[in-house]
Amino acid sequence: MTIFYIMIILFVLGYLCIALEHSLKINKAAFALLLGVLMWVLYIFAGEGIFDVTNYGAGFEAFKAEHPASAHPFIDFLTTHELIEHLGDIAEILFYLMGAMTVVELIDTYHGFSIITDHIKTTNKVKLLWILAFITFFFSAILDNLTTAIVMVTLLRKLIPEKHDRWFFGGVVILAANAGGAWSPIGDVTTIMLWVAGKISTGAVMLHAFLPSLVSMIVPLIVISFFERGEIDVSKRHIEQQELGIPVWQRNLIFTLGIMALVFVPVFKILTHLKPYMGIMLGLSILWIVTEILHKTNQKSMRQFTISGVLTRIDLPTILFFLGILLAVAGLQSAGHLSMLAAGMDSVFHGNFYVIDTIIGALSSIVDNVPLVAGVMGMYNFPMDHTLWVYLSYCAGTGGSLLIIGSAAGVAVMGMEKIDFVWYLKHITPYALLGYLAGAGCYYLLDQVFVSLGISMQHLDTVSMLMM
Repeated sequence: MTIFYIMIILFVLGYLCIALEHSLKINKAAFALLLGVLMWVLYIFAGEGIFDVTNYGAGFEAFKAEHPASAHPFIDFLTTHELIEHLGDIAEILFYLMGAMTVVELIDTYHGFSIITDHIKTTNKVKLLWILAFITFFFSAILDNLTTAIVMVTLLRKLIPEKHDRWFFGGVVILAANAGGAWSPIGDVTTIMLWVAGKISTGAVMLHAFLPSLVSMIVPLIVISFFERGEIDVSKRHIEQQELGIPVWQRNLIFTLGIMALVFVPVFKILTHLKPYMGIMLGLSILWIVTEILHKTNQKSMRQFTISGVLTRIDLPTILFFLGILLAVAGLQSAGHLSMLAAGMDSVFHGNFYVIDTIIGALSSIVDNVPLVAGVMGMYNFPMDHTLWVYLSYCAGTGGSLLIIGSAAGVAVMGMEKIDFVWYLKHITPYALLGYLAGAGCYYLLDQVFVSLGISMQHLDTVSMLMM
């Protein structure tokens, strides 16, 4: 069907417009929202005949069977089932992003990050890159790559005054955040998906993906160290010693509560099985109450130090950009484009999971990794900790670094620092590709070592239970 292929062409054109944001001088959020809406408009105009192309109509047939009285079953299927379901998933991400950005902005308003930046004394660019990369790598595993990226960009603004230096450091933060999230069951949206669905266990993903993830970060850092030279001009750093009008104990209190709110999110999810956005909203509400109490005697002049004031300063265009992109990808997933792609790869590569996962990881830099992983999960029914699932956690996590729009961390950094897509492609993508392939090679060799030693994934069950 013509509309089926028009959707693909439109998606490519929309991504090109987003990539050329700086040349076109139009905010990428506008293109993303337009693309997101048009994908669903085309989908609904195509009608149920689109399933003749995709063979993806099982859900529609089930919907018709459940709603025999519907006068317009296809329209009802799209508007009351598919779109609402995707919008719920998207809202989870957006509300989490909004909550995390607000918490980080509040800490920054109190100059809380100076507690960290004051202890980073080096001005050597290479040393600073290594320090920040390792901080990001381990923070990402504990928090998640999106939250870590937001926190680290805020730190970079304190440490790196020059824009293009900060862009380069921001690119390394993206590499490190995605690498750190790939080996932790709570470090990335895709690892959380695989973990919650019972596809991977904690012990297996940490044992098999930690070293490849570390290699995917260290190899680019080693190469960069040969070319990057110079010192950071500290004279241009933003000085935060001015009088804020608040005591130091309040700064320390908000910093501690804010970090606890971010760290508590994965713990909250494990304890309650509720989604991460519920955890961040819990932390946000507590901070809101605390800041209102702290400044209740002089609310007007101190409003900037409360959540009410901070909410006016969060980056709304970045949130709308997420909304548009995820809506567009959801349209491709719902119409069956992504499932057809996954099935085609399975046929071409004859079930070689190393090749399939490596390609899926690379594709996740173009198309959001969440629907890609969801499509793969729907295609196969292998047991927990099968090679397909564990290697997929590495590939889907680190592959998104190849393009700045390929991961939640990348999109967040792009939105906060206004990094140009083409600049990232020229200056960061080669390092990201080198690291991705090096990590993939490390994973394969590590797998062969485990096989030669007779260590199977089943032997990890006891370790997994202890780590859960």
